Amino acid sequence: MPDNSFDILIIGSGPGGYVTAIRAAQLGFKVGIVEREYLGGICLNWGCIPTKALLRSAEIFHYLSHPNDYGLSAEKVSYDPAAVVKRSRAVAKRLNDGVGFLMKKNKISVLWGDATIDAPGKITVKQARAEGPKGTLGPGSYQAKHIIIATGARPRVLPGIEPDKKLIWTYFEAMVPDRMPKSLLVIGSGAIGIEFASFYRTLGAEVTVVEVLPQILPAEDAEIAAFARKAFEKQGIKIFTGAKLNKLEKQTDKVRAAFEDAKGAAQTIEVDRVISAVGVVGNIENLGLEKLGVKTDRGTIVIDGQCKTNVPGIYAIGDVAGPPMLAHKAEHEGVICVEAIKGLKTHPMDKRLIPGCTYCSPQIASVGLTEAKAKELNYDIRVGRFPFIGNGKAIALGEDQGLVKVVFDKKTGQLLGAHMVGAEVTELIQGYVIAMNLETTEEELMHTVFPHPTLSEMMKEAVLDAYGRVLNI
Repeated sequence: MPDNSFDILIIGSGPGGYVTAIRAAQLGFKVGIVEREYLGGICLNWGCIPTKALLRSAEIFHYLSHPNDYGLSAEKVSYDPAAVVKRSRAVAKRLNDGVGFLMKKNKISVLWGDATIDAPGKITVKQARAEGPKGTLGPGSYQAKHIIIATGARPRVLPGIEPDKKLIWTYFEAMVPDRMPKSLLVIGSGAIGIEFASFYRTLGAEVTVVEVLPQILPAEDAEIAAFARKAFEKQGIKIFTGAKLNKLEKQTDKVRAAFEDAKGAAQTIEVDRVISAVGVVGNIENLGLEKLGVKTDRGTIVIDGQCKTNVPGIYAIGDVAGPPMLAHKAEHEGVICVEAIKGLKTHPMDKRLIPGCTYCSPQIASVGLTEAKAKELNYDIRVGRFPFIGNGKAIALGEDQGLVKVVFDKKTGQLLGAHMVGAEVTELIQGYVIAMNLETTEEELMHTVFPHPTLSEMMKEAVLDAYGRVLNI
């Protein structure tokens, strides 16, 4: 096969793209992957991973600031903002290098530049803004029977709050501040907004969150979101839901914001910086999709259960293919896509089995239907809850504020959803995800022996509570 000809070409090397490339290579395909900026995409370089490094620094600073809670002492606890950012960037660099290694290990060709699909099976790669890593292929024409679009998403920009990289930030600027702001306005209370609100508040900034919808974390179960809100407000974060932002007025080194609260009362605040966290939009531009007739909807590409678009030979995965816009969803879609191309038996993505995690303090994690959604779908449900305050390990950790909640179909015992707020719940949620994937019933969960003392015991206790058998509260 010529050097410019492949079985599969993937446009974008984020978690969806590079995992898809590896699985395709494992299946014996000749694979090329196109990237224009950085291997690993937004997630590894500017999203999922470096933000967790920042949040880890904030978490440790929090514990050091309250040593008496653990019978310890520490004096003159402080932090170096530049060093915190430097550590985060080093973590991203390490993972970026790791993706490059995986491409070489799996004999995947990296094509460096901007890709345009000229026709099914044909792409043109144009010069990138930055020089590619050693060993990458440059601009030119390339062919492949199958083209997979994995171009991800970017911050949504709304009129009146256009980011300027100085006073009004997106998550890009929020991860590399030139100095730590003393006050901050976060517009939007989804995962990105709340994680940054949590990070900056822990490091001492006065933080205000403005959300247009009635609850923060709009995708989460209302009870969990309400619990989280109380915790955030206890930390000193000011939260306005049902609020309408009217105006941002930029000054030399400040921003004055005017908005209406839920009661219609006018509010004005002055802050050092603003973070716009009003969602993301798929990167569908300049790919040649309109010319090819590829169907899109509200800024994302329309696909079927095997990630096919309406044009034969062209596929899409991850953020660019629609919500939920999560790295693990992108990875799983990519595997489904290439296994279907290979002719293996695959199952369409069940979006109800995709967990969501928010790494604020306290953490939030969920999978499946919320209580409200289950009722909306006319399920007769049982709901179980267990608070962290009833768990020995949580008390020993000094993390006794949290809640585990489960929703069951009363008729069948099917676990419809699980929702958590509290310490380490992002590591616990996978237990419920596995249970739902295996179609586990409440009886099987109650018969499962959970280790003691662990936070995971609360997962069983919540199930027991749904059936009137809770033991430790």
